[in-house]
Amino acid sequence: MTTSLVSFRNVSHSYGGPPALHDVSLRIDRGDFLGIIGPSGSGKTTLLRLVLGNLSPSDGAVERADGLRVAYVPQTETVNWNFPITVAEVVLMAAEPSWRRPWSTPAERSRVHELLGQLGLEGLHERHIRELSGGQQQRVFLARALMRRPDLLVLDEPTSGVDVRTRHDVMHLLHDLHERGTTVVLSTHDINGLATHLPRIACVNRGLIAVGTPRSVLTSSVLERTYGAPMEVLEHGGMILVTDAPGLSSPRREIA
Repeated sequence: MTTSLVSFRNVSHSYGGPPALHDVSLRIDRGDFLGIIGPSGSGKTTLLRLVLGNLSPSDGAVERADGLRVAYVPQTETVNWNFPITVAEVVLMAAEPSWRRPWSTPAERSRVHELLGQLGLEGLHERHIRELSGGQQQRVFLARALMRRPDLLVLDEPTSGVDVRTRHDVMHLLHDLHERGTTVVLSTHDINGLATHLPRIACVNRGLIAVGTPRSVLTSSVLERTYGAPMEVLEHGGMILVTDAPGLSSPRREIA
């Protein structure tokens, strides 16, 4: 039996002007691995904030499962890498707060070492975060998100600004976490490098344009409605590839 973790019913949200999202109905079920794609300003971040509970809808309703544990991984571009903090301290930031003890417990420190080992960061717990590679930094924030064993993991552009190898490593980690039972929702601009490898995709541009498997959603008509420009969908070696439609006079869109 499928269990809904988060359910949007005719959700709209405005920051005081035109709606950032309008009349969105969407279910995130236990076991989902959902990618949200759309152009800049399309409402992807607003949708994630509504999932997290950081926003309340202007209209409609967002329903969450009782006791739902949600964790968030921000874009690495938003992090102050000069802040004096170690890898272990970053992960411990997600430990259960207690006014009775401002220090970490042996169980929490053990959990930190367990997570760092799972994510290939053994021996780096005392390293300053600015001394890590981009891929290692992303893994540290994954470890922090996993500290409380979330039911739902939400990531904002997890492969933004990283090289191809790091993107591959991050996706491998997310697939592993999904296989272990974590429900994953992420936003991305990276259609070819990331979205085509996800089981389920939601196309967003102020509203929900389409949701389904890559093969059912990544079509020329859906992508044109999502991005506002003609796009061509090809298949090569069983893989879906998205490009600008031929004959456009404008510069090639960077989508991969």
